[in-house]
Amino acid sequence: MAHVHTHAHDGSHRRLVLSIGLNLLISVAEIVGGLLSGSLALLSDAVHNLNDTASLGVSYVARRLTRRQPNARKTFGYRRAEIVGAFVNLVTLVVIALFLVKEAIDRLLAPQPIDAPVMLTVATIGLVANVLTAVLLYRDAHESLNIRSAFLHIISDAVSSVAVILGGIAILLWGAYWVDPVITIGIAVYIALLSLKLLRQTTHILMEGTPENLDPRHIAADLRQMAHVRDVHHVHIWQLDEHHLAFEAHVVVDEADLPRMEQIKRALKQRLREQYGIGHVTLEFESHPCCEEASAPPCHDPLPARQ
Repeated sequence: MAHVHTHAHDGSHRRLVLSIGLNLLISVAEIVGGLLSGSLALLSDAVHNLNDTASLGVSYVARRLTRRQPNARKTFGYRRAEIVGAFVNLVTLVVIALFLVKEAIDRLLAPQPIDAPVMLTVATIGLVANVLTAVLLYRDAHESLNIRSAFLHIISDAVSSVAVILGGIAILLWGAYWVDPVITIGIAVYIALLSLKLLRQTTHILMEGTPENLDPRHIAADLRQMAHVRDVHHVHIWQLDEHHLAFEAHVVVDEADLPRMEQIKRALKQRLREQYGIGHVTLEFESHPCCEEASAPPCHDPLPARQ
């Protein structure tokens, strides 16, 4: 299985490298085309593509890092490298979107002539290249938040290219130069909305928030129903990355059941793994709840509703 897994990673890395090269070519072509035609929409698409190239580069480096084994300094390994990469990509994209809106408003106030044929030609080439890149990334987008963020960049680029093509047609036929900055604002808003949605998910993981599909109170109540378990409290659940969950809690058992501690622990871990998909589990056993101490907080602090 490890051999197959390695081949899958190698295929993913090759597709990423091809996507980076393709996006870099698109970016250069659109920058040149935008400067020659005077189209802000084309330049905005070029900047978006250039960010995609950086995004894919970060994805590539992050995926290489995640293959490193845990060590004394990184005891959980490098699993979060992709999450950090996604966070950087998405924040950058939001900043670029704000910049594009500002530039587009300036262009609306002072319209400039645009070479529509050049704008149309370059945007069409960009659209074809974006579709090819999306095809390369489609498979891996289902397995990685970072690749999914890059994939969404590419899809939004393709949509941007379509909008630029339509704008070029409008300018060519009717001389409607105002269409260019309006399309730019539309592209920027679209980019920002896509990015903010993924940014919320990425930030939640980095803040070690409880996964959306799990409720600590429900899990604690479920574990309390198991044999020899008096109580479960101080429950924490978080994500190491998209696919690996961690859990820790205090488990109270009767003193008479302490010799069965390993058996109880195995049963609890099995329940957490099979029922909730939690693979990394740390349990602290007690015969008297630590919260019975005078200075300790209550065993069952009421957790507020999800924010």
